Amino acid sequence: MLEPVSAAHCLDVTREVGFQRLLRSGDREDATTCPLRPQADSVKTARDVTRTTLRGWGLPELGDDAALVVSELVTNAVRYASYSARHFDEHPITLMLLRLSPHVLLAVSDPSDEVPTPKEPDFISEHGRGLYIVETYSKCWGWDALDEGGKAVWALFRADR
Repeated sequence: MLEPVSAAHCLDVTREVGFQRLLRSGDREDATTCPLRPQADSVKTARDVTRTTLRGWGLPELGDDAALVVSELVTNAVRYASYSARHFDEHPITLMLLRLSPHVLLAVSDPSDEVPTPKEPDFISEHGRGLYIVETYSKCWGWDALDEGGKAVWALFRADR
């Protein structure tokens, strides 16, 4: 049985990491970043990068759940990036995976300042379930404003072997 992870612990982990610094970091063995275009096929790209990265880290068992969460985060980022007043080239959508043993942190940054707000899921409609899915499949999730505008929405997974 996994020990509970408090929201405070999750926030401490993300503040320690510093998304702004990580999004600019070069090649690291414990991190993968992938810029994405604000278009629908970026969701598939993000799922593929997530599964490939987790397999490379020896964590294929996280692949399905993490890919589902990444799909939801990227779908939201693509949707809201198109409404953002910021120029996309200055604030691209970026997928980041970071190994923080014993956790894996997934984050998607986008140029929108729109705060992610969970809604009551409508299981008949095709919309409104995204953050419910993120919350259900991850240990915890949250978001952070970025220094240059936009935000990073993140989800934390326990990476037990």
